[in-house]
Amino acid sequence: MRKWCGGVLDWRSGELAEGLACYRRQEFFEAHEHWELAWLRLDEPEKSFLQAIIQNTAAFHHWQRGEAEGTLSLLRRVRKRLAPLPAGFGGVAVERLRAEVDGWLRGIESGELPEAFPAISLVENTNE
Repeated sequence: MRKWCGGVLDWRSGELAEGLACYRRQEFFEAHEHWELAWLRLDEPEKSFLQAIIQNTAAFHHWQRGEAEGTLSLLRRVRKRLAPLPAGFGGVAVERLRAEVDGWLRGIESGELPEAFPAISLVENTNE
């Protein structure tokens, strides 16, 4: 079952919106829980896309717990899942997310961390 609104995932209501609100408050475990409920109902390619979003969220839950290796491992998986997607997909600015995940990967390895967690920014026109 797909949760659609105008050709993109609907981030304005339901579990996707709840998870996004949690993510923006840095409540990563809670965001993961909401998004997993939505993930269970999706088909490909949205399912793999949302899995990348969930893994990103889990990575920063690990970070909050002081688990840098777990964070790195998950962010590398996120990057692989996001790599083939267009700049915008599923209502999210994927190119921005990719760049910010890359910044965190470099930052963890160099010790110079970005100031903010990767943003999950919504866009109107996606899947192009």
